[in-house]
Amino acid sequence: MEKEQGQAPISSYSWQWYGSLGVLVSAGVVGGIYRAWQGLAVTHLSSYTPWGLWVALYIYFVGLSAGAFLLSSLVYVFGQERFERIGRQALWVAVVSMVVALTFILLDLGHMERFWVSLRFWKLTSVLSWEVHFYIVYVVLLLTELYHSMRRDLVLRRQAPGIRGLLARYLTWQDEEISPAAQARDRQHLRRLGMIGIPLAVLGVHGGTGTLFAVVKARPYWNTAVFPIIFVLSALVSGTALLLVGYVLERRRRRLSADLDMVQGLARLMATFILLDLGLEFYEILIPAYSLRSEEMASLKTLFLGSLAPYFWIGQIWLGNITPLILVFSSRTGRSLRALTWAGILVVLGIVAVRINIVLPPLLQPVLPGLPAGAYFPSPVEVITSVGVIALGLLLYTLGNSLLPLEVSEADHKVTDPTRLPDSFPTKAAAIEGVGHGE
Repeated sequence: MEKEQGQAPISSYSWQWYGSLGVLVSAGVVGGIYRAWQGLAVTHLSSYTPWGLWVALYIYFVGLSAGAFLLSSLVYVFGQERFERIGRQALWVAVVSMVVALTFILLDLGHMERFWVSLRFWKLTSVLSWEVHFYIVYVVLLLTELYHSMRRDLVLRRQAPGIRGLLARYLTWQDEEISPAAQARDRQHLRRLGMIGIPLAVLGVHGGTGTLFAVVKARPYWNTAVFPIIFVLSALVSGTALLLVGYVLERRRRRLSADLDMVQGLARLMATFILLDLGLEFYEILIPAYSLRSEEMASLKTLFLGSLAPYFWIGQIWLGNITPLILVFSSRTGRSLRALTWAGILVVLGIVAVRINIVLPPLLQPVLPGLPAGAYFPSPVEVITSVGVIALGLLLYTLGNSLLPLEVSEADHKVTDPTRLPDSFPTKAAAIEGVGHGE
């Protein structure tokens, strides 16, 4: 019988993995300190191309967060039991992705020490001001929902030895109630929080991030109402893909079998989102091309035939869309765990190209005739800090899997109706005894 809930303690993890992440995070910290000391002069950003790699990765990770959260809503709001095993994982991915995203945008600020100004002053006509406050509410909601999803298992871990038991006691404090009524309240809280979070994620978080681009009239390629919708749909694509890959790799690392049926369900859901996203991308390209405006055509030329063409044709279209669809819908690979995992990996990588293709094409064109064209390639400092921030996200994700009860086992009850709990619900004493025996 697999030990679903008893994840291996931190001492049994591969220290090579932790050591590698530690080295990368340290390099990122050094790069971040150097960037704070020298300012944006250490980057290849300019007044002509003010946004680059950091902004592309910022919107990438905001999308991962929003997509993962919306997928968790299938479990906690709409009662999709087949995805229940990754409900908590989805919430944790959403939290970690927001930490990474906000770190990237902090690096991009001209004066990082003034980040608090955006929190202190709220200008009602500023999309960015609204967006910053939406992020705060969203992160608080994610943490609250994650706590309620884990609360029962945290209580059961209070008597466990080591750091996991200490963390469980700290998080639950004096909350030791695991009765059916308490469990029902947790489910109700999850459903209510999820219902609040759906419009928040769609309209405020990732849709709002798309709005930051859509309202920039000086860049016609961005200035379209379809942009926020594209951001939300691509978030669903990337979030689903990341959860698929994370689930399979984590199971493999712990030498446990993966649920192929659930992985297939995630893969097909991802493929459905890809097809919808392709439809929106068609209109995203058709409308500016049909206008024949020189500014729009210049951006499309850069995307299709210019310096960004490899990102579009190879990264976005071939790796991020066509190949994953073939792997998912092919009768030969559609039931292969390895093939579906590779489909998810390709989508996760392909969405990076999508974000680059959003940020850079308009910025490489002069705003007015006669002005110099933009040019950009990330500097070593930008690359090193980016790798360090991503390594930080991987470290947080790994620690969460080690120290928190993020996975729901087959043995656990599955209840989509919060008012209905099985008669076999375990007593606290029996459950704690199981924890003591290494479950």
